[in-house]
Amino acid sequence: MRYKLTFVVGLALGYVIGTRAGRERYEQMKKSAREFSQNPAVRNAAESAAQTGRQVAGKAVHAVGDTVGDRLPASVTHRFHALIGHGQPNGKVEDDDWGTSNT
Repeated sequence: MRYKLTFVVGLALGYVIGTRAGRERYEQMKKSAREFSQNPAVRNAAESAAQTGRQVAGKAVHAVGDTVGDRLPASVTHRFHALIGHGQPNGKVEDDDWGTSNT
């Protein structure tokens, strides 16, 4: 209940501030946000954080799989192995390019 109330108050506050600022201010903030997100340093930092997150998640998946893999029901184990690559025909885990940019 507390989180719902906080969300509603934040939504209302954002609406009031947005309507008072007007369209011109909105466009200015949108331009600033776009310039910030296109900054090479910001893009590199975001890509680095995404890569680190994928590595940590991969290690966690293997650790959890080794710890509780045999104790799970067969249907869950099958899905889990498919997620970490054991379910592929050759057993090879393919790298994906999710979260990487072409820059």
